[in-house]
Amino acid sequence: MAERFIPYEKMSKKQRRSVDAKRRNLWGTDPCTRVVPNGKAYTRKVKHKNREVI
Repeated sequence: MAERFIPYEKMSKKQRRSVDAKRRNLWGTDPCTRVVPNGKAYTRKVKHKNREVI
């Protein structure tokens, strides 16, 4: 038996959450990690990376 179409508005909260989770995972990669860092911006990590601790 085929699943019946249920409008998003009439779905239960649990079903809506599962549908939303599936839609969010379509990219496969995190778009935030694909951003090129700004070369002119102050980067604290790079500046103090090789600092010796006494």
